[in-house]
Amino acid sequence: QVQLVESGGGLVQAGGSLRLSCAASGRTSSTMGWFRQAPGKEREFVAAISWSGGSTSYLDSVKGRFTISRDNAKNTVFLEMNSLKPEDTAVYYCATSPYSWLPRSPSQYVAWGQGTQVTVSS
Repeated sequence: QVQLVESGGGLVQAGGSLRLSCAASGRTSSTMGWFRQAPGKEREFVAAISWSGGSTSYLDSVKGRFTISRDNAKNTVFLEMNSLKPEDTAVYYCATSPYSWLPRSPSQYVAWGQGTQVTVSS
């Protein structure tokens, strides 16, 4: 089974930027997604991208600020986060899904990384 390792999290001031990376140990599945989980809250869909990169989907609150991309030659998925807000603070996870319709439910993803902390100070 593919193993996923996230990196790039950290502490940033509101309005700042971070770029998360997710490296896969093997060939990634059709859809790759990013989720986040804040303390006391459920895991939340953030963004997903198709195998070709031609289709993407975003949580409404991050549209225009976050960009998901992938490099299949390097088995890596990225999440570029700009204009960060304190409410973006969470542990961010990448995941892989065999389904091509860019699912938003965590239950439709089959492998997960360990997560990377993103903290946005006001």
